[in-house]
Amino acid sequence: MEAIGTEQSFYERIGGDQVTVAVFKTTWCKDCHYIEPFMPDLETKYAGRLSFVKIDRDELPDLCMKYDILGIPSFIVFRKGQELTRFVSKLRKTREEIEEFFDRSLEVAGAMTS
Repeated sequence: MEAIGTEQSFYERIGGDQVTVAVFKTTWCKDCHYIEPFMPDLETKYAGRLSFVKIDRDELPDLCMKYDILGIPSFIVFRKGQELTRFVSKLRKTREEIEEFFDRSLEVAGAMTS
């Protein structure tokens, strides 16, 4: 998962035709660490259909304010710079919930191109 360090890089990555998942997290977040072991498997599972980037909320606070990132980890799916779906919850996110969110996001992206 590519780490994004600047707002310019973020906008470049979410601005393309590829459906891109932006994962907002921090180094001190326990729930962010909880998802780390299985995220590489999900990246592999969705390869070719989803692109993944991660943003540290503490490194890009203005960007996170713009997108109302309050809880972490937060997932926002973009294509062509437009937000398609968002998964934010105060509860710990399970692998199954994240996969369901990715599947739903792909459905939304497919419906928008039809």
